[in-house]
Amino acid sequence: MTRADLDKRAELTVWPGQGPAQVAQGHEFLTLREALAAAAEAIDAEDAQPWIITEDGDILSPRWIKANTNKPRLQ
Repeated sequence: MTRADLDKRAELTVWPGQGPAQVAQGHEFLTLREALAAAAEAIDAEDAQPWIITEDGDILSPRWIKANTNKPRLQ
């Protein structure tokens, strides 16, 4: 992932962390940077399982998001 990727579109889907995963909330973002911020917030506030699909088709798992959202290179 490069800095340029952070300025591309991304789609965030947030699955509930607890209970049945029948309903997911999907959101489109103008930038991956915004999607990552929203995903990190969902993890902290809702104990959710966010997945991101980037404009280039990369799929970012909850584990990847947790491991990479606090790194300065992504900001």
